[in-house]
Amino acid sequence: MKKVLLDTHALIWWLEGGGKLSRAARRVIADPEATVLVSSASAWEIAIKHQAGKVRVPDLIRDFQGRLYQEGFVELPISIEHAVRAGTLSGKHKDPFDRVLIAQSQVEDAAIVTRDAWFRKYAVQCIW
Repeated sequence: MKKVLLDTHALIWWLEGGGKLSRAARRVIADPEATVLVSSASAWEIAIKHQAGKVRVPDLIRDFQGRLYQEGFVELPISIEHAVRAGTLSGKHKDPFDRVLIAQSQVEDAAIVTRDAWFRKYAVQCIW
């Protein structure tokens, strides 16, 4: 079974109807054979950006877990192994949310659905 981890923007765009996603991204997210993971780091990032007025997703903020359940997505908590891997990644990329997603992708052996070019600098499979 294929595992994919959604980058935060991919999650938001999927929940908005998927129009901003690539065809390959929409296909893998909709694949009934795929396990679609959503990191708790994405919930944290969305909450911070919503609070700052940068992202408007009030329904998602009110019932994040419910929306994941409706979509059939699986919550991926941040483990100690994820945190240590994120903290020790090489490279100059400073975004802590991206670093956690990269680490989770590596540890969980899951491809990342992202359009972010930074991810391709690390040992992760990217789908876009």
